[in-house]
Amino acid sequence: MTGQSTLLEFPGSHGALLAARLDLPDGPPRAYALFAHCFTCSKDGLASARISRALTEFGIAVLRFDFTGLGKSGGEFANTNFSSNIEDLELAADFLREEYAAPSILIGHSLGGAAVLAVTHRIPEVRAVVTIGAPADPDHISHLLRESRAEIEASGEAEVVLAGRTFHVRRQFLIDIAAQPQAERIGELGAALLVMHSPADTIVAVDNARRIYEAARHPKSFVALDGADHLLTSPDDAAYAAAILATWAGRYALGPLTEAAAPPAPITVPDPAEGLVVVSESGSGAFAQEIRIGRHRLTADEPLPIGTDTGPSPYDLLLAGLGACTSMTMRLYAARKNWPLEKVTVSLRHSRIHAKDCADCETTTGQVDRIERVIQFEGDLDADQIERLSDIADKCPVHRTLRSETVIHTTILGAADSGSAGDDDDLGLPA
Repeated sequence: MTGQSTLLEFPGSHGALLAARLDLPDGPPRAYALFAHCFTCSKDGLASARISRALTEFGIAVLRFDFTGLGKSGGEFANTNFSSNIEDLELAADFLREEYAAPSILIGHSLGGAAVLAVTHRIPEVRAVVTIGAPADPDHISHLLRESRAEIEASGEAEVVLAGRTFHVRRQFLIDIAAQPQAERIGELGAALLVMHSPADTIVAVDNARRIYEAARHPKSFVALDGADHLLTSPDDAAYAAAILATWAGRYALGPLTEAAAPPAPITVPDPAEGLVVVSESGSGAFAQEIRIGRHRLTADEPLPIGTDTGPSPYDLLLAGLGACTSMTMRLYAARKNWPLEKVTVSLRHSRIHAKDCADCETTTGQVDRIERVIQFEGDLDADQIERLSDIADKCPVHRTLRSETVIHTTILGAADSGSAGDDDDLGLPA
């Protein structure tokens, strides 16, 4: 199933609107799930986005949202704590119940896993709970604050850098996570439990999974995400976790696949016409893109912390195009000359420099783009052959395009035009 993603809002524990995303399968959902992200993460983090989208292929609709003060949600992070996260989850379940259907599956990643264990008893429709890399006790995260703990205790609050971002953490947060009766909650869960954890997790040790598992009553299961990191940054690890999760949840929380609700035949998206590149937002993060070039599929994104680093940046792709064209052009020339060129390696880097520092630039003010290109040859080439190949590098078509005047003509298609013919046909876009 390939589904759709809808942006939503609902009021959180502190009254501020929380930003949410509902991932829906193509057919009627077999179940609704609620996903809680990791500490200081967001609904669009790698694990949240990839697992949620993968679950729609199994007929599961997933609501993921940013906790108060995080991501695109309102409110102040400094005023939140673990208890407010639990309340946010309960309100998210209430929103699903009122607008769609109550969640029968709760999924929590890292501290979000601890939060879903704590909120289960407040959502009577829940039949299955899944934790991914979760701590056995929310107080586990206090070790992330150890360098600032003395200041927090003395001054009442401190600025803490977590995952490259600065957060205000107050004393009440430490008091709250230390007072949570987590072991009792796990022992009285009242729902089937699946504990997923990587033995290689360096953020939350796998011993936490053992403690959660031992504290819970049956039915309970454990799956080792062997080789995965804490954030499930590998798409294969996220897909594996989603497949196991959906298969396991089928015994407890999924409705039957009736004829009306059966997955439709896979939708085949026509490949773009030859020479056409189609770029569209993938939905896995604020800037993540899917690139379709004929039958090829690529991704693009911005690096952390601006984007979610699901693919190379636009400038990385630009350099890759220049590097590939450079290498191909020299390979073609060497083959025609029957020269003993064994391998070409092109390394490139993009930067912006002041025009006054560029001796070869016509521009004299402001900044100019600079691409550094290093070419390495392997093979029994003489000095004349190397010099000639170096000259040929500048004749690469992409190189010449970058150095020449380029006209970019843009046509804007609004929502009302997206289904019409005309320019779509001229471009060769699928109807």
